[in-house]
Amino acid sequence: MSGKSTDLVDRIVKLVVIADAYPPLRTSAAVQIRDLVSEMVHQGHHVTLLLPDAKIEKYWDLEQNGNLEVLRLKAPKTKDIGYVRRAIAEFMLSSALYKALKRSPFRDRRWDALVWYSPSIFFGKLVKKLKWESSCPAYLILRDIFPEWAVDMGLLGKGIIYRYFKTVEKFQYRQADTIGVQTSSNITYFKKEHGDFSARIEVLDNWLSDSEVTSCSINLSTTNLSGRQIFVYTGNIGIAQGMDILIDLARQMSLDKSIGFLFVGRGTAVEQIKDRAARFQLDNILFHDEITPEEIPGLLSQCHAGLIALDPRHRNDNIPGKFLAYMQAGLPVLATINEGNDLETMIQHHQVGEVVTNHSLEELTDKARKLIKHGRDQAMSNRCRVLARERFSSAAAVSQIIASFNCK
Repeated sequence: MSGKSTDLVDRIVKLVVIADAYPPLRTSAAVQIRDLVSEMVHQGHHVTLLLPDAKIEKYWDLEQNGNLEVLRLKAPKTKDIGYVRRAIAEFMLSSALYKALKRSPFRDRRWDALVWYSPSIFFGKLVKKLKWESSCPAYLILRDIFPEWAVDMGLLGKGIIYRYFKTVEKFQYRQADTIGVQTSSNITYFKKEHGDFSARIEVLDNWLSDSEVTSCSINLSTTNLSGRQIFVYTGNIGIAQGMDILIDLARQMSLDKSIGFLFVGRGTAVEQIKDRAARFQLDNILFHDEITPEEIPGLLSQCHAGLIALDPRHRNDNIPGKFLAYMQAGLPVLATINEGNDLETMIQHHQVGEVVTNHSLEELTDKARKLIKHGRDQAMSNRCRVLARERFSSAAAVSQIIASFNCK
């Protein structure tokens, strides 16, 4: 690590953050980056956020808000397109961003430290260049171990494409002085698969800043779910989530008119689960497009339990952003996840919900009935909020990242 980092914690630093999601995007990653850079500024740092943007006409576009600079850089479109096109676009990502940066007023800017968020795995070349130019330490926030999860899901075989992605993945890791992973089991994976890396590996918990409960465009009292106790799912609805079992759960509980299911979000599997619900003619389900992050607290205040689903084929763990939102809102969770996931231990240890790891619909149904039996249990709600406040705060995440720059 650069000797320049020895006193970073003791003074205000100029930070550059690289990510591919930020509002007005409504993804959990966008919310995380928003909260991260806001807290960095709150803690006294000057932050430049670099974002790829396929929609801007010129090479760069700058938004200035006090000590936060959001610099959008012209880059190929990488979201909501096919896998092949996305792979090609992401391959070009670092070069396109660096080219656009060098045409911006920031062409000669130097920073004290660099932080980047993955996914994408394709920021490595950009990080290497900026790190060299600024002679600064770099922290990788790793939220997605790719391509391993794609292999687990059966989306990718271990052929030439996989080997290419592994090369990109390893190159990215080699640019980091510290890598913050989501769970302790991720550290075990790194020691096994990447034991030759010099980077420090540590658990960096996900984070979410406090949000006020405001109005929400979804008013359940005017829907067919009015008066019911609601299981709610918010966020990405894709292949990695394994959502079919949640529709099967709604079918199992369809005769109980006191219970309803609400799915709010977008993703590649939305039409699939809608078709499944329609095939069973379920009247206890409501689907809604994604809403703004500011509306989520207002939505959750109308619900009674949060749903989490992860495809059982997953082998690496993660703590979904929706889990943090549920905890902050005081909502217990009903989770169906892969066996051995650290989230199971967390839910059970803190007594904040029910969890199934064997993909058993019967067991999931029993635990759903158990969870909803007493409505919103105040003691459990309090435990949820305490967990969110003590473990998943933006302030703690930023302090940990900044402290890492003093480590040798």
